[in-house]
Amino acid sequence: MIPQQAAWVVDAACSGNPGMMEYRGVDLQTRQQIFHFGPVYGTNNIGEFLAIVHALALMERQGIRDKVIFSDSYNAILWVKKKQCKTKLERSERTEQLYQIIERAEFWLRTHTISTPILKWETAQWGEIPADFGRK
Repeated sequence: MIPQQAAWVVDAACSGNPGMMEYRGVDLQTRQQIFHFGPVYGTNNIGEFLAIVHALALMERQGIRDKVIFSDSYNAILWVKKKQCKTKLERSERTEQLYQIIERAEFWLRTHTISTPILKWETAQWGEIPADFGRK
């Protein structure tokens, strides 16, 4: 049974890996899209990581303290906990803008106290995360 708690769910999609990547956040209860970023050249894992950080920063900015964040990416959750995007994507002229966003996200994580729970979306039990782009 899908969780019924107040939550935002985040997901990323990438056409190729690396390829054109985008991510978004959706309110679990209303299914309304809250934010969207991309597409930019990157990887799915980077998108999953940035989606969590984007949700955390937006919740803080809006004073939202009564929701959790769900992600279906174990790697992204781990990267957020470690406050570092452990991507192997080559830094180049093509990826420089994305790397600057990653650095800003890592800085945000290092300079803010995170109290919002970040939980793993259990796809096998609950189906695709509602923020999924539906391109599989």
